[in-house]
Amino acid sequence: MKLLAIAIVIGLGVFAPALSIGKIGASAVDGIARNPEASSKIQTAMILSLAFAEAIAIYALVVALILKFV
Repeated sequence: MKLLAIAIVIGLGVFAPALSIGKIGASAVDGIARNPEASSKIQTAMILSLAFAEAIAIYALVVALILKFV
């Protein structure tokens, strides 16, 4: 039962960040294609947003590891 809880936590914990990273990347490419002069500002905002989205997946991994070893 504990392993099922770990699988659910990590599965759901990486699903939303994966979707958001894809959406962020697609929006950044679209924005740079529409306005190439603003590519540096768009890239900066994209990298910051990707870091926050990836942090959510890392938190899910930490929770899954805590469930496994505690």
